[in-house]
Parts: sequence; structure tokens; C-alpha cells
Amino acid sequence: QVQLVESGGGLVQAGGSLRLSCAASGRTFSRSTMGWFRQAPGKEREFVTAISWIGGRAPYADSVKGRFTISRDNAKNMVYLQMNSLKPEDTAVYYCVLTSKIVPTTLADEYDYWGQGTQVTVSS
Repeated sequence: QVQLVESGGGLVQAGGSLRLSCAASGRTFSRSTMGWFRQAPGKEREFVTAISWIGGRAPYADSVKGRFTISRDNAKNMVYLQMNSLKPEDTAVYYCVLTSKIVPTTLADEYDYWGQGTQVTVSS
């Protein structure tokens, strides 16, 4: 079993930055892909970004390209999401995800494990 615990969410003004962290523990996959989804009130869950075990080019949602950056530390089983130039429309619960698939996927159903989520609120 795998546990994912997010941290770093909070309230920030528009234009500000936040860094989310996700700690993976338990039976983590040696070549897993990790990533982030988000869900705003009244909206469907949305793919944000994901990163493979070896890193490399990560896919991003168009809405966050150029503002968000994903990274990971395999030795620590950690994944991070640096969020800059935040906008009110970035307000959502952000979920850390993990899949055994080697190649990052944008499909929520292909992620085996989900964290409990962390709230990010961006005020205008």
C-alpha cells in the first residue's frame, strides 16, 4: 500500500507563490510516475502536471504552463509543485497522485493512489 501526504497549501494573494510538497511512503514503485491534480468547487477534477521516475519533460495543463513547475526527489520519495504568478482561478484542492506507469498520463483513472488533498486559495 502507498500513502501520499500533501503539504504547503494555504491562502495567498494573486501574483504570489506557493510550493506544494508530497511525501510518498509504503510500497512505492521504483519507476513510478507522480503528479498533481486539482479540483475547484463545482468543477471537475483537472490534471495539472506529472513527472516520470527519471524526470525529463513533464506535461502541464495549458492553464498552468509557464507558471507551475513540478520536480521530484527520488531518494526522499518526494514530489514538489512550485506555483508562481498564482491567479484566483488556481483556487482548488490539490491532490498528489502516483501510478506505476512509467510514462506520465493525464488520465485520472490511471493513477492508483491519491493523497487527501491540500487547499490552495488565491485571493484577488
